[in-house]
Amino acid sequence: MTTADIVRKLWDLCHVLRDDGITYHEYLTELTYLLFLKMAKETGTEKELPKGYRWDDLSGKTGVALLTFYRATLLHLGTEASGRVQAIFVNAKTSIKQPRNLETLVKEIERLDWYSAREEGLGNMYEDLLQRNASEKKSGAGQYFTPRPLIDCMVRLVQPKAGELVQDPAAGTAGFLIAADRYIKADDKIYALSQSEQEFQRKNAFYGMELVEDAHRLALMNLMLHGIEANLVRGDTLASDGERLAPADVILTNPPFGTKKGGGLPSRKDFTYPTSNKQLAFLQHIYRSLKPGGRAAVVLPDNVLFEENTGAQIRADLMDKCDLHTILRLPTGIFYAQGVKTNVLFFTRGEERKDKGNTRTVWVYDLRANMPSFGKRTPLGQEHFAEFEKAFGGDPYGKSRRKDQGVEGRFRRFTREEIKARGDNLDIAWLKDESVHGADDLPEPEEIAAEILEKLRTATQEMEALSALIEVGR
Repeated sequence: MTTADIVRKLWDLCHVLRDDGITYHEYLTELTYLLFLKMAKETGTEKELPKGYRWDDLSGKTGVALLTFYRATLLHLGTEASGRVQAIFVNAKTSIKQPRNLETLVKEIERLDWYSAREEGLGNMYEDLLQRNASEKKSGAGQYFTPRPLIDCMVRLVQPKAGELVQDPAAGTAGFLIAADRYIKADDKIYALSQSEQEFQRKNAFYGMELVEDAHRLALMNLMLHGIEANLVRGDTLASDGERLAPADVILTNPPFGTKKGGGLPSRKDFTYPTSNKQLAFLQHIYRSLKPGGRAAVVLPDNVLFEENTGAQIRADLMDKCDLHTILRLPTGIFYAQGVKTNVLFFTRGEERKDKGNTRTVWVYDLRANMPSFGKRTPLGQEHFAEFEKAFGGDPYGKSRRKDQGVEGRFRRFTREEIKARGDNLDIAWLKDESVHGADDLPEPEEIAAEILEKLRTATQEMEALSALIEVGR
């Protein structure tokens, strides 16, 4: 049985919980609790769990006793366990109401081929589950999951090294940190590290912050299954929490989309340019958090490139403090709501005591014009970034470049003076886009049917609840 087979079986179990009114995202969270207990047994790490609250204690029960014990287990692990166990189960609660549904989940998880899962990598299996959840439009999880081909491209170009501090201030499910760890481990030099250097890589090299409790929970599970003891804190990077994040050698991230709740400003006291735009605020955090010579790759929507007033000031400050050497204009349909266009900004913080004039030229690669709109029918793959990576060159600081490809090519060079003449507007396009978008984004018939059924189910539940209230009133 392959990882794909196991993931498919696990995902199919979500249908068991449909009658309990549980959403895809709730199901994945529920599955995380159960998988943690089962994987602790499979990997021989049950000593981290309090006695009496382990997989065999759970799987040995049935019916109402099982559901009652499961609720007690979640509460106990979230309050009495230690370390990352408590962090994963903090405030954990189950949405399962029917004992038979929980019993089915436990039995089916028990039946899976865990030998094959261990052989192929439990971390890979869990990442595949996260990707499956993100691909479901109804789950709303796409905002926490950046496609792996894009993450891997960004990591390959930034080239994190052993001994460097790697930060993600909007960690989601920790995809960037895991990809950076995987990239570093693929280098043979990793075997020459001393014991203390290996300890640093495992426990201190990767760190970050995530605001959403469920996403933080999934990220901790993901990191654990990949053997990474990252210091991933739950908190608000745009509040005082973010001021405590240590300066980084490398920052890789995809900040959340939108504005601060209620339109308020971030409460960070160290931001020079207050703004309710989350991405502009995160951008300030990122370039201010880089060590001298540190490098970053960050996914940002188009509005960050052209927003006036504060937006223009922040871009000018970025280009002063950093060498903004490359912008990748991404194709549509990768993530976020349909129609939102995104980019990757690659930049390097200036050397110490040099916070002016670090950007002299910006190279823009247009991977959006005359490209398909990606989605389920046209999945994004590594091959789509091959030409960009070739043009980018082998230098993580953006110093090795192919020649300017002019108005006919995808890669063009713009001087700082040219950009300043545009009012520091970085939303630069020159290729005539003759592609036709939209067909790939049409939902499949089964998606439409499932969405209608979900709405009917929700409406029925609301009507039943209203009827019960009316009865009580009588």
